[in-house]
Amino acid sequence: MMFEDAVKNGILGLVVGDALGVPVEFRSREELKRDPANGMRAYGTHHQPAGTWSDDSSMALCLLESLTKGVNYTDMMTRFRRWADEGYMTPYGKVFDMGIATQQALARFAHGTPPLECGGIGERDNGNGSLMRILPMALYLHRTMGPDFPRMAEAYQIIHNASALTHAHPISLMSCGLYCAAANELLCGKTSVWGGIKTAKEFYHDQPKFASHLDTFQRIEPDFLPALPKSEISSGGYVLHTLEAALWCLERHDSFRTCLLEAVNLGEDTDTTGAVAGGLAGLKYGDDIPEDWLSVIARREEIEGLCGTFSQSFEEGRTC
Repeated sequence: MMFEDAVKNGILGLVVGDALGVPVEFRSREELKRDPANGMRAYGTHHQPAGTWSDDSSMALCLLESLTKGVNYTDMMTRFRRWADEGYMTPYGKVFDMGIATQQALARFAHGTPPLECGGIGERDNGNGSLMRILPMALYLHRTMGPDFPRMAEAYQIIHNASALTHAHPISLMSCGLYCAAANELLCGKTSVWGGIKTAKEFYHDQPKFASHLDTFQRIEPDFLPALPKSEISSGGYVLHTLEAALWCLERHDSFRTCLLEAVNLGEDTDTTGAVAGGLAGLKYGDDIPEDWLSVIARREEIEGLCGTFSQSFEEGRTC
């Protein structure tokens, strides 16, 4: 697969998953069992037209745009602030959803705190607000460092820094690292994410700062997580739960449509579960994203244009 196609598939997968979840955000699993999401809805929770995406996509697109010029954490935070303050990179010029941890981090940045010191570091600061937007970093590192992340320590430090702009606890950093490793496997044309996750866990095992947190991720194993019943999968705002839910949906389905409907109908933080699962499913299933979903996505042409600009900022070539 050409790199530009992979970028477009991953980013549109994220945006579509986000938009599927926006109208039913905060609905319980039981409510959605009675009235399941089965496609793009209008209005609902946030009273938005069908195809409207939220902060998940806005921040991911801000990061993607920033990375067209390389890694610059001040630039990333400046774009995030423009989103929060001006409605930049939103569907209709207005922010209608923002996590508390992200709000706090952007307030710190506005008051002069250095970018890499803005994210919360407490146990209670492990919301999914950095995981939801980290996919562009996996795309960037895959293209600049090569498919196997040969400079592994440097690659993971960049991922961690991108998370730490808003979420700096080790569990958030590691969740982003595992997700990027999974995305990298799919970018290499693998049909399974588990090789990348295994490599990431081995890396963290040798890092004292992270090794003590590895038990937190013990369910994320190929012979365990996919076999769990739905009742064992949580779908709230905790970063680990979002990561588990996205991987569980990806492993239990064989198409973009069925994976994303499963993700959104888990309930609660539906837009973020959809976005995180959608990014991976977009990479895995490529052109399988339903056109009837894509056709209503707000600012679709601009999103595709940004994907093209990002891809063209590197030398032409294949991903692997």
